Amino acid sequence: MATGSILGGSKLVAFVATTDPVKALAFFEGVLGLRLVADESPFALVFDANGTMLRVTPVGEHKPAPFTVMGWGVESIEAAVDELVAAGVEFMRIPGFNDADPRAIWTAPGGARIAWFHDPDKNVLSLTQF
Repeated sequence: MATGSILGGSKLVAFVATTDPVKALAFFEGVLGLRLVADESPFALVFDANGTMLRVTPVGEHKPAPFTVMGWGVESIEAAVDELVAAGVEFMRIPGFNDADPRAIWTAPGGARIAWFHDPDKNVLSLTQF
């Protein structure tokens, strides 16, 4: 069996932790616009993220990672940021990094443009325009 062939053709399932499923539901469905597929309380809220299953899993304790745990590739980062800001999302400003941009968008050396924000549990999420 060739390296990488075991999961190369399998669908990815994404996970993110929450300490408050009610707030998570309001955010992922109401703010981000993901479709709730199933409420498997107390185990997970299951969303369809454009063909990828996202399981928002309740946990008793959660210490958010200081790095991006999940992100979306978008056609127009300005439009996506503006839409999310209008829905109440606050984008992260990192001094000396993306704080000079009016929308908190950073341009990577390779040309990708990225903006970061938090979910209600302070998980770091991102938008990227490649």
